[in-house]
Amino acid sequence: MNLTEICDNAKKGREYALLGNYDSSMVYYQGVIQQIHKHCQALKDPALKTKWHQVRQEVMEEYEQVKIIVATLESFKVDKPVDFPNPLLEECPRDPAAKKNCQDEAGDGEPKKFDGTGYDNDLVDALERDIISRNPNIHWDDIADLEDAKKLLREAVVLPMWMPEFFKGIRRPWKGVLMVGPPGTGKTMLAKAVATECGTTFFNVSSASLSSKYRGESEKLVRLLFEMARYYAPTTIFIDEIDSICGRRGSSDEHEASRRMKSELLVQMDGVGGALENDDPSKMVMVLAATNFPWDIDEALRRRLEKRIYIPLPTAKGRAELLKINLKEVEVAPDVDLALIAEQIQGYSGADITNVCRDASMMAMRRRIQGLSPEEIRALSKDELQMPVTMEDFELSLKKISKSVSTADLEKYESWMAEFGSV
Repeated sequence: MNLTEICDNAKKGREYALLGNYDSSMVYYQGVIQQIHKHCQALKDPALKTKWHQVRQEVMEEYEQVKIIVATLESFKVDKPVDFPNPLLEECPRDPAAKKNCQDEAGDGEPKKFDGTGYDNDLVDALERDIISRNPNIHWDDIADLEDAKKLLREAVVLPMWMPEFFKGIRRPWKGVLMVGPPGTGKTMLAKAVATECGTTFFNVSSASLSSKYRGESEKLVRLLFEMARYYAPTTIFIDEIDSICGRRGSSDEHEASRRMKSELLVQMDGVGGALENDDPSKMVMVLAATNFPWDIDEALRRRLEKRIYIPLPTAKGRAELLKINLKEVEVAPDVDLALIAEQIQGYSGADITNVCRDASMMAMRRRIQGLSPEEIRALSKDELQMPVTMEDFELSLKKISKSVSTADLEKYESWMAEFGSV
């Protein structure tokens, strides 16, 4: 008898009980009790046999506690009265067209709520919080430049929702799209714009959303994520910094739990597991991923993300547009030359440009409060602080704020795209 196996099974039984998965917990407890019983029969040392009998008794007491909890929960369940059916909870017909009509009618009442039967409620609630919005309200016009990326995303994601009859068979929608590029270039904004244009539910997922310290919970979270995505379909799952979740497998420092989670993610993203080959566009689940380190991504994941597009630094035109977008709520002095500033910030990312505009817009306030006491600062009126941003303010900001992306980094991105890009 393997004592390690007995310990592992007892540990799993306790963990499942703590997570609220009582059915699985009871199965493990029953197995442990039988294993200890067989082990006791094989022992010849009376003292050792007595100790194992005590262990078995303690495990049986824990098992009885779990059974009591299950019985208590069962007592709270009340069947729905036959004479008073709830119209919102009526089962929809299996025919897709009739099913959609049924869901539309139910939508006049309360919004759809995912039934997390079989999963811990805390896990379901945690993923529900990752639904940013049924409509993120970010449009293509809110994003400066990146016309090539917008065109590719429109063809890969948006058009299949608008023209479902065309995108079938060999023209079926792509399983996933990977956005590659330096930090701060607008990858998350593009993902939100895709969700808005499609009218899909938007899941914003990070490595923290899919990580758990309990054995087996990470892969369960991945499976739950895709089940919820199919329930709320059409859905866009945006996985930011996907390299932190699905790096190369087989490395020496890879943990077993991490490998299992990656395997589950790959299965769910594949055609069968992810339900991405469904001809019904209303059930489409699109996976959008973004990374700053594409060379660290697992090869199998790279295959499943069939479209791999580069999100570059903004062009001169894009930098000028970004300046206008960032300064639209700020009064700008007549001497400010946005075209000249756009030339000076060549090599800056969108996030860098936002930082420059933010710092420049604070310059007038800093000059006004310099040398004042806290009481005098609090006594200032709003009009005294609302002074226009000048060209000198931008020049001072540019001296303090440098670009965050190096030329060597850009060369690495371009080299990777030349080898693995799929646009």
